[in-house]
Amino acid sequence: MAKENEVIQFIGVSDLSDADQATVNHVTMNHFDKVKRELQNITNMSIHVKTYQKEGSRQKYSLHVKVAAPTKIFDSSSSDDWDLARALHMAFEDIVKQIQHTFHSNRSRPDNK
Repeated sequence: MAKENEVIQFIGVSDLSDADQATVNHVTMNHFDKVKRELQNITNMSIHVKTYQKEGSRQKYSLHVKVAAPTKIFDSSSSDDWDLARALHMAFEDIVKQIQHTFHSNRSRPDNK
């Protein structure tokens, strides 16, 4: 577990409430396993969280996830939502799709032997 903490870098999470920080940590650890399964040699992962409309009753969250491997850097498109967990899930799903698209094998094609 200590090795995972060295790889993951959080940006802007300290500005969130304690409950939101716990949500970010929980969702990130769940998705880190999925990303690690797809891309075995992760060198760095950064999660950048921005909040908008801080003075209102609701906050809008904007998330940006970047995963670096020795061969390529995967950058999620910015996902934003009123729900922090939903925005995190969307950002991580985008990263996983990019990794699968880049390193896809001939899974969809039958073997013609």
